[in-house]
Amino acid sequence: MRFSVFGAVPLLMASVSFSTFSLSASAESFRDCPQFFPSRPPVVKNMPRLRELCFNEFAVLHSGETKTPLYVAQRLNARGLAAGANIKRKDKFYPEARLPMADRAQLDDYKRSGYSRGHMAAAGDMGTEQGKAQSFSLANMVPQDPKHNGGAWGLIEQDTRRYIRRADGDVFVITGPVFGASSTQTIGQNRVRVPEAIFKLVYDPATGKSWVHWQENAAATRVTPPISYAEFVRRTGLNFLGD
Repeated sequence: MRFSVFGAVPLLMASVSFSTFSLSASAESFRDCPQFFPSRPPVVKNMPRLRELCFNEFAVLHSGETKTPLYVAQRLNARGLAAGANIKRKDKFYPEARLPMADRAQLDDYKRSGYSRGHMAAAGDMGTEQGKAQSFSLANMVPQDPKHNGGAWGLIEQDTRRYIRRADGDVFVITGPVFGASSTQTIGQNRVRVPEAIFKLVYDPATGKSWVHWQENAAATRVTPPISYAEFVRRTGLNFLGD
């Protein structure tokens, strides 16, 4: 089955290109934060209402169609994780003011929805107080099954940080939702799209190793072996590592 991380309806798979696309004059661009990507970031063509957002410690490609990120890119290392270890998480979620009102999720969308606000760039990855606070932007969230968020997915986040603490240098981590042909469920008045699955790509340039966790967004999901990067590209059409 061919999946889409984009959820564009009626398209099952959006077209992906490595060329840049035009943004409004007031919008940000990944040109302002290229450090979070191991190669030129893949961008989605033929899909409206995309925004590139740069935060202090991560970058987001956001969709006004799904009201979620399509992917979130990070560059992590042991030093940054150590610096953030003692920074208290405050859990102050907030709607992203840089997004148009019509394109963004609101706090009320998640209330009594049955879904948690699932971080793509984990708060536990952040090395500064400001970075941790920014990780609570709803532009960094997808509707995630709460048992999955606090269970298998939480273990994957911990295992990823454990690897980074042992790594020789920087490690790239890219996380995002997966929307299949049947991804029509939404939550809230703003119709925030619920993903079928979530992926987390880990790439260590020092060793050349990469792997991708691919997890169904469901309560019963358990930690399973990651898929290969080649399989990830086959499923999604996204190539974050270049040629």
